[in-house]
Amino acid sequence: MSRSRVRLLAAVPALLIAAALAPMASHAQGAWPTKPVRIIVTFPPGGAPDTLARVLAEKWSGLGQPIVVENKPGAGGNLGSDIVAKAPGDGHTLVVGTVGTHAINPSLYAKMPYDNIKDFTPISFLASTPNLLVVNKSVPANNVKELVELAKKEKLFFGSSGSGTSIHLSGELFNTLAGVKMQHIPYKGRAEAIPDLLGGRIQMIFDNMPSALPLVQEGKLKAIAVTSAQRSPAAPGIPTIAESGLPGFEATSWFALLGAAGIPRDVQMRINAETLKVMAMPDVKEKLAKLGLDPNPGTPEALASLIQAETAKWAKVVKESGARIE
Repeated sequence: MSRSRVRLLAAVPALLIAAALAPMASHAQGAWPTKPVRIIVTFPPGGAPDTLARVLAEKWSGLGQPIVVENKPGAGGNLGSDIVAKAPGDGHTLVVGTVGTHAINPSLYAKMPYDNIKDFTPISFLASTPNLLVVNKSVPANNVKELVELAKKEKLFFGSSGSGTSIHLSGELFNTLAGVKMQHIPYKGRAEAIPDLLGGRIQMIFDNMPSALPLVQEGKLKAIAVTSAQRSPAAPGIPTIAESGLPGFEATSWFALLGAAGIPRDVQMRINAETLKVMAMPDVKEKLAKLGLDPNPGTPEALASLIQAETAKWAKVVKESGARIE
């Protein structure tokens, strides 16, 4: 037998072993998705969480499995989040978490159906948007300093899309740092609050940038300041509250992707990689920028740290404001 034939026969077992290990190698890289994926949105269609979920669903449509977006609003986002918290930890049930569902609600609600940290696997931060402090055009204040002076002289009312939302607690944080006592008026949603604001029945609202900016641009409301630490690229001419006289003020609405607890690390990182890929697409970045959303995806570890820090931050604000939902 020739030496070359001996080498070939000797190589056959190695080839067989490599072929047998191929599926295992694929699994080690994070085999996902292997069945339909549900992305739960904890609020009604049309808002930022819904937009982000549908962007992911559209771009993931080529991964070989159906990607379904399900809107499950209720209890400040707790209803939909709880569905994911109780789902199998295999990466096929995800949620677009918010600052409310994963940082504010644990302190706001007397009884939570889930643990905002232990019951979820962090995947990636998605995007954030500042809230915009807007006032009725008749309010005799054009900046934060004038608004604080007015609030110390008169009873002012600020609306929100519901108790415990970032819109509500932005106002409570403003009260704390400015040393004023503006009265909170909760509504069932911003759609109910805006008509009262335009009609002068309330004086202001800390609304999400994508919703409030068009009303400012149309001349229907006055913009006072944004609640983020830096000015928004969507409205660079509007100052921040921090630079306008209340240093340390920061309150942004943020959105992140999470799954149920127990997702294997390889699957977690596969979903993270697919998420980062989508969020880096030029058309996605352009679409989100037009809505005032700042995409900033990252590692699961960065998201976990953010949730812990934000939970502690808002617990203090909730305690000082006295807000509570039974």
